[in-house]
Amino acid sequence: MTTNGAFTFVLHSHLPYARMAGMWPHGEEWVHEAIAETYLPLLRAFDELAEEGVAWSLTLGITPILGEQLADQMIAANFRVYAAERAAWAAEDVDRFDRAGDATMRDLARHAHHWYARALTDFRDRYGSDLLAGFRRHQDAGNLDISTSAATHGYLPLLSRDSSVHAQLRTGVRAYENRFGRQPSAIWLPECAYRPAQETPAGRRPGIERFLAEEGLRVFFSETHTVEGGRPVGKAAGEAIGPYGGQTRYTLVPDAEVYDEGTTTYRPYWVGEALGEVAVLARNNRTGLQVWSAAYGYPGDGAYREFHKKDTTSGMRYWGVGGRDVGLGDKPLYNPAVAADRVQSHADHYARLVEDLLAGYRGAGGESGVISAAYDTELFGHWWFEGVEWLKGVLRRLARSETVELSNASRITEQHPPDRLIELPESSWGSNGDHSTWLNDETAWMWPQIHADEERMEALVEANADAVGDRQRLLNQTARELLLLQSSDWPFLITTGQAKEYAIERFTEHRARFDRLAAIAEQGAADLAFLADLEERDNPFPSIDYRDWAPRQGVVLPARAEAGERA
Repeated sequence: MTTNGAFTFVLHSHLPYARMAGMWPHGEEWVHEAIAETYLPLLRAFDELAEEGVAWSLTLGITPILGEQLADQMIAANFRVYAAERAAWAAEDVDRFDRAGDATMRDLARHAHHWYARALTDFRDRYGSDLLAGFRRHQDAGNLDISTSAATHGYLPLLSRDSSVHAQLRTGVRAYENRFGRQPSAIWLPECAYRPAQETPAGRRPGIERFLAEEGLRVFFSETHTVEGGRPVGKAAGEAIGPYGGQTRYTLVPDAEVYDEGTTTYRPYWVGEALGEVAVLARNNRTGLQVWSAAYGYPGDGAYREFHKKDTTSGMRYWGVGGRDVGLGDKPLYNPAVAADRVQSHADHYARLVEDLLAGYRGAGGESGVISAAYDTELFGHWWFEGVEWLKGVLRRLARSETVELSNASRITEQHPPDRLIELPESSWGSNGDHSTWLNDETAWMWPQIHADEERMEALVEANADAVGDRQRLLNQTARELLLLQSSDWPFLITTGQAKEYAIERFTEHRARFDRLAAIAEQGAADLAFLADLEERDNPFPSIDYRDWAPRQGVVLPARAEAGERA
C-alpha cells in the first residue's frame, strides 16, 4: 500500500522520584494518581486494541526513574491502598447522595466507585501489580516502541562535566535493558534539552548526539522550533514559520534530492556529529495545538470532565467543563455518555487532520512525510479524563487509514531514513525555548552546587578505581544521590511555583546525603548503618556503577554498535 507518510504518537511518561518522600499534596501520591488515571488505563487500552486485532503502533517513553518506581514493591503496595481507599470514599458518596434523594449524583458516585474498584482489581489481579511487564509484552509483540531517557531526567546541557552526561545516559540505558530485555533505540532527552558541540576554555565538548551514539541510541525528539527555527511555540502558541518548514541550518547528504529550501518537522534528520548514527524527530506543531491549545484543544470541550472541581467531602470529580468561560461555581454535572460520544467525534477529527496534513505535505513536495505528535503521557487520563479513550479511538481509526502508515519512532527512522544532516541550536521545550525555565534568578544557586558535586564525584572515582564490598556500595550510593539531586524536576518545580518549597527541600536533602557519603568515602571511614538506611530510602538503579563517572571531559568514543557492549 502506498501512503502519504507515517504517523506516531510520542508519549513522554515521567514523574520525579517520590518514593518515601511525602504523600499529599506532594510526594508519592503523584505516582499513585498517575498509575490509576493514566498508566493503568493506557495499558488496558493497548490490551483492548490487541484483542480487537487492531494493527496499532505507538511510541511510549518511560523515564528510567519512573520505571524504577513502577517496579517498586513498596509503591505497588501503597497504590493498592490508595485505590481501595478511593473506591470506599466513592461508595460512601453513593450512600450519601442516595439518602439525600439525588439520583444523578448517586449515579455519578457509583461510576466513580466502579472506576476505582476496577483500577484496584486490574492492577492487582490482571497485571500482578507489574505494569512494566504489561508494556514490555506489547513491545515484544511489535506494537509498542518504548523509549528511554536520562536516568533521573537530569538537564543535560547544564551539567558541567561530560562524565555526568555519560553517567545519566549510561545508567538510564542499563536500567532499560534490565527492565525490558533489549537495548533501547529511541530516547526522550529530558525537557527536549539539546546542546551541540561547544568550545570551552578547557577544550571542545562533544554534542549530546555523540553521547547518544555511544549508547547505540538511534533517534531522539525535539521541540518544533528547534528544527524549524523561529519563535518557540511555548512562547507564542500557534505561530509558526509556515505549514511545512522553517530555516534551521542543514547540510545536504550526498546524492540526496532537494525539493524544499527549509527544514521541517515532516522528516527526520541526521544530527550534528552523528551522520548515519543519530536522527531527530521534531514535534509537529499543528497536531499538538489540536490537543493542548487553550483556545482550540479538545480537552477544553464542555462535555469533558472538569479536573479542578472536586466534591468537598470525598474529593471525587462529578462535574463537567461546561465551557472555557464557565467558572468553577457554575460547572454543570458530568455526563459520561455525552463525553463518550464526544471522544469518538474528536478522534475521527484528529485522524482526518493527520491524513490531510500528510496529503498536503506530499502534494507540496512529492515525497512522503512523517508526523511525530508528542505529548506528556499524564495529559491523558489524569488531566484529560477521557484522553486515553481518545488515544484508543485515534489509533483504531488510523489503523484503518489507506493513506497513513501508523508507526513508531524507531520504525520511522528505519523505513524513512534521513537524507540530510542538520545542525540544531541549543534549545529545550521550555517556555522560552531555551534553558531559562531551569536556570534563572530563582534557581541559579543550585547549579554551582551541582557542578561542584560533579567534580567531587570524578575525584572519588579516580581515587577508587576498583572498589569492592562495602566501599563499592558506598560509592554506588554516592553516585545514586548525585543522580537524584541532578533531576530537572527540582528547578522546574521552583520556577513554576507548583511545589517550590517541596522541590527546594528535596534538592537540599539529596545534596546533603551526597555530601555526607562523599566525606565518608574521602576519609576512608565507614558508617554502614547510615549507608544501609539510604540504600533503603533511595534505592533506584540497583545495577548502578560509580565508575561511569570517570573523568572524560571532551572525549568522544565510538558508537556502541562499533565498540560492542560495555561493562
